[in-house]
Amino acid sequence: MELFLELEAVYIVIGIFILSVTAFVTTRDFMPKVAFKRGMLSVGAFVLIMVTLHYNATTSRMQNVEEMFNAGEEIICENKMKRTVARSVILSKALGWRVEDHLFKNSDYERDFHTSRCIEWTGSDLKMEEEAKQKKDTE
Repeated sequence: MELFLELEAVYIVIGIFILSVTAFVTTRDFMPKVAFKRGMLSVGAFVLIMVTLHYNATTSRMQNVEEMFNAGEEIICENKMKRTVARSVILSKALGWRVEDHLFKNSDYERDFHTSRCIEWTGSDLKMEEEAKQKKDTE
């Protein structure tokens, strides 16, 4: 339940706002008497379905990312602290990262990355630049 609230709190708040607007609009004098009941049921069902689908998709991706990481593959995570073109960070066990309680952690790095903000890394020229930078930093 804690993971659900952690991942979906924002979407639940947005859903409550949408339901509030629906309640306000459907209780106006110009609306039919059954509009409130129909509106709240249909919009509530839609919000519930969308939040459930988002949660299932996110937890499935998190599980896949953690499995790939534990298998030794590289993962790429969004870095919201660094507002540049290259905002992402490549993580792997070889670079000293570990996964604990759905968080990627490294004692050499100032912040953790939640597995819900990561995807599989398929590689590119950026990887070679990152490796060259790390070699330069270690020398």
